[in-house]
Amino acid sequence: MKNLTIDDILKCTKGTLICGNKNLEIINYSKDTRTIKNGDLYIAIKGKNFDGNKFYEDAFKKGAKAAIIDDENCIKTKENTIILVEDSVKALQDIAAYKRSLYNIPVIAITGSVGKTSTKDIITNVVSQKYKVLNTEGNQNNGIGLPFTILKLQDEEVLVLELGMNSLGEISLLSNIAKPTIGVITNIGTAHIGKLGSRENILKAKLEIIDGMKENSILIINNDNDMLNNLKINNQKIITVGINNKSDYMAQNIERYNNSSTYKLNNNKVEILIPGDAFVYNSLLAYAVGKTLNIEDNKIIAGIKTFHLAKNRLEVIKTAKQINIINDAYNANLESMQEALNFLKVQDGKRKIAVLGDILELGEFSKKIHHDVGCIVGKLKIDKLICIGDYSKYIAFSAVDEGMREEDISYFPNINEAYSYLISNLQKDDTVLFKASNGMKLIDLVNMIKEYFNKL
Repeated sequence: MKNLTIDDILKCTKGTLICGNKNLEIINYSKDTRTIKNGDLYIAIKGKNFDGNKFYEDAFKKGAKAAIIDDENCIKTKENTIILVEDSVKALQDIAAYKRSLYNIPVIAITGSVGKTSTKDIITNVVSQKYKVLNTEGNQNNGIGLPFTILKLQDEEVLVLELGMNSLGEISLLSNIAKPTIGVITNIGTAHIGKLGSRENILKAKLEIIDGMKENSILIINNDNDMLNNLKINNQKIITVGINNKSDYMAQNIERYNNSSTYKLNNNKVEILIPGDAFVYNSLLAYAVGKTLNIEDNKIIAGIKTFHLAKNRLEVIKTAKQINIINDAYNANLESMQEALNFLKVQDGKRKIAVLGDILELGEFSKKIHHDVGCIVGKLKIDKLICIGDYSKYIAFSAVDEGMREEDISYFPNINEAYSYLISNLQKDDTVLFKASNGMKLIDLVNMIKEYFNKL
């Protein structure tokens, strides 16, 4: 257990002790006065619509031991322990980087266009079969969430982190804080292409994962992804996984079922209780990580088999009226849309219905990518398609072009109108997928539908 003192924090942030005790030991850190606990260090973060500096006194009233603020004008009384810094977010990152430097443990960092969270979770489950693990919770994968995760380190033996990004430079920052010993790239797709402009730039952004890695560290990649296939990086050891292209770890003799997949790997039978090749790839990445950490095969296989998806990620919900909801409303891009639609296709159900909303932040690629989603819907012969939002009409147009009947497609500008249609038209044994970017609020529609069919 390596707890920091206020003096340590002053040194690594170059902050000024306005008042208080520099010998105080800090165990926990918080940015939210609503959930702060007795003894925490409060870090005041400025957001677009709030200023955490204005609430540092509330933090002390709720038991905070110390506070970091970056606006001297907000200091009303010089009591307790207060550190003034130039930028609280930068200070948070500096503290996390310093704490990380105190630990000589494996740090696994995961990035990619699709499957970061599920891959992070399955890797955590595998590694937990042998080691005590701290991992990223939820979507805390940015310049604030990742440092707070690192600051939770106590006596864990392995750290598993998810690295997200919206633009170039962000993963480089996170990597230099986390200093990964093992990097994992799930794939390179089209997420954030509206901001980055090309898949080549997306690859460039994801490869920033190596910026904080030492020479000859291990980078594990999906060798079947066209942008990662035969990737060469100087001074890094690359381990590959795949189904189709020759790789270090390959899934062979894959058997695909409605609710699972099995395959052979190194004379072992591997079973993952979630259907779809996307999860075969995720499990291969987890297998490669497990072997790198010298985990026995039987423990790796057990970790893969006992893995379950996080809430809101292809979450199957059965209502009292025997209507099956697939809740994948958390986020979307072209590749995750295809993954979710493939998942829908293999599920049990009288009718397979896709409720799809806009994929946001695609810029000039919006029309093209929504058109591609519609082609997938048509080729899979989904029974019913409900589109919601401005760009989703292009999903409908291209689904028709692929042979879907117009009478099997409905379009609505918002979730309220879609809700009225769905509660009137859904039938017993229907299986319904909900998928869109988080900003479309399809999770609200999922909850409305779930509530309606559970109370009838």
